[in-house]
Amino acid sequence: MIKYFEFETKIEKIETILNQLNNNKELNDDRIKKLNREKDELYKKIYSNLDPWQKVQVSRHGERPHTLDYTKQIFDDIVFLHGDKKYADDNAIVGGLAKIDGNSVFFVGTEKGNTMETRIKHNFGMAKPEGYRKVQRLLKLAEKFKLPLISFVDTAGAFPGKDAEERGQSESIASSILNFLKVKIPTISVIIGEGGSGGAIGIATSDRVLMLEHSIYSVISPEGCASILWRNTEFSKEAAKTLKLTSNDCKNFKIIDDIIPEPYGGAHRHPIKQAEILKEKIKFFMNELKQISIEDLVKIRKDKYLNITSDI
Repeated sequence: MIKYFEFETKIEKIETILNQLNNNKELNDDRIKKLNREKDELYKKIYSNLDPWQKVQVSRHGERPHTLDYTKQIFDDIVFLHGDKKYADDNAIVGGLAKIDGNSVFFVGTEKGNTMETRIKHNFGMAKPEGYRKVQRLLKLAEKFKLPLISFVDTAGAFPGKDAEERGQSESIASSILNFLKVKIPTISVIIGEGGSGGAIGIATSDRVLMLEHSIYSVISPEGCASILWRNTEFSKEAAKTLKLTSNDCKNFKIIDDIIPEPYGGAHRHPIKQAEILKEKIKFFMNELKQISIEDLVKIRKDKYLNITSDI
């Protein structure tokens, strides 16, 4: 059963009544139709006017689709590749080779997991140095075979543990960013949930950066920001507004290139439909990038990121 947010109380009440009425549809047909219309109008009204903190909540919903949910729906003939060839495999980063409508691509993505068991396995989507070095290895493989690379971003941030720092966390993220900047293939990144700090940027320095409508992209979490500025996480809602972390904010600041709409109610309520929308967007931008020479693509990409704040 889908978990409801506080701002969805009216919707929850209507859906509870509908579940009861559906046991006898023939006697309650007219009332069911009326309540369904009311419910649809509420979804449209609420999800067209979410504030930044509400978008943070939606981006973190436990049933929101993650990287493996999307790759299963978007790609065919998936072959997962593992390890960084230096230390170990990092389950927080998944990646490999696949096909999208017959066209071969490489893909990488942070994976949070959907159950407690898989969340622990994937370290809640927080990658370690070996994860970012795995990304670099797949980038180089994609370049060798002249195939585009698609990355899916959904992480609160890179893993901040002592072992990760000892193995060069900062260097691995910086190297990943550098490799994304200079790689001679088309690259597309999609923020599908949380885009947290360097952990997100390490796999999102692409030719085209897309965001799902209710995803977020920020240098720090609202809770982290509130604990620094106000020394109290109770100010997280104010921090979310101040951080300008929504898809509309990021588009206005030219940090991303396009916003992918979500069905009313969010991707967590319509995962199949959301995957279909995302697939079409990826195909569109793949075709767009094919029209640009690799030399121009690399130059445009470098200029884009080196001048990203020049007109803000």
